[in-house]
Amino acid sequence: MDRLYDLSCVLHLHSTHSDGTGTVPEIARAAEQAGADVVLLTDHDTLAARRAGEEGWYGAALLLAGHEVSPPGRNHYLAFGLDEEIDHRGLTPAEIVAAVRERGGFGFAAHPFASGSGRFPRVSADMRWENLECLDGLELWSFLADTGQSLRSISDIVRFITRPERFVAHPPEHNLREWDRLGAARRVVGIGGLDAHQFGLRVAGRTLRAMSYRRSFEQLRTHVLVASEPRGELEHDRELVYSALRAGRCYIAFNAVARATGFRFFAERLRGERLEMGAEAGAAGWTLHARLPRVADVRLLRDGEVVARADTQALVHRAEGPGVYRVEARLSSHGAERTWILSNPVYLR
Repeated sequence: MDRLYDLSCVLHLHSTHSDGTGTVPEIARAAEQAGADVVLLTDHDTLAARRAGEEGWYGAALLLAGHEVSPPGRNHYLAFGLDEEIDHRGLTPAEIVAAVRERGGFGFAAHPFASGSGRFPRVSADMRWENLECLDGLELWSFLADTGQSLRSISDIVRFITRPERFVAHPPEHNLREWDRLGAARRVVGIGGLDAHQFGLRVAGRTLRAMSYRRSFEQLRTHVLVASEPRGELEHDRELVYSALRAGRCYIAFNAVARATGFRFFAERLRGERLEMGAEAGAAGWTLHARLPRVADVRLLRDGEVVARADTQALVHRAEGPGVYRVEARLSSHGAERTWILSNPVYLR
């Protein structure tokens, strides 16, 4: 039986502890209103929210605090599971990743493929990572940064701010190709992040904003499949979420297209063995299963190439030997085909 619990997370966002315009309680309230289960806060170079005791449950939403290790310019890193900030002064990208690991944490390269907007560099800067080979986790789809690099006009900016669900269709193909390339050599967990700041001006405790946290939170989610039901206890529930993220037992969903809770992708074989997303094993004898909460254009990819495709709610496919297998699902929404779900892979070596 499937005993995993699906929690939808909003990930990569900033509060008034760094360069966001909302307080932690305001952010948690916005997440609860948007129907998100978990908030993964990543203020720049500070764990102030954790030290202030602001982690925990706010109604139906759990807020956890990591931080965005933010050297000048490029090579930002979303670090979780740490009690103290990483001092990045003088560190190379590989040394930042190693420093997080050595302290018992884990993380993801922030907006690693975002090359910025030539037309509006102040809106979208070049934030690419210089050394992808050192990573075991990356922000595969960065909602703000990846969209920002596609902005070509003031009209584009207005359309994105006012109706992002109509402006955004897919993550950049380059991101997916690079992820597939990296996965051929080792497990690399992919997540979807917002980089939400609620851009605006805070005056007398109120914020004049361009895009609210709540509306950002209604867009892109990272769902984690946790091993047991949350108990409302911070330490226990934090470990549930972090364990799933570390393992790659998660998937990305464009929540504005449709609710994705209930998606599953796994491999099984006759002896009752089962591999969840993020797991690795020898290639012999596996059958791959994708189950969705509604009918969609479902594509099973092996090493970046489509090997099975159907309009279905359940796809079953016998693995054709070694490969990195993952699922993409698309739906029509607001007059266009849009990426709805991106699974993490099952690695058959």
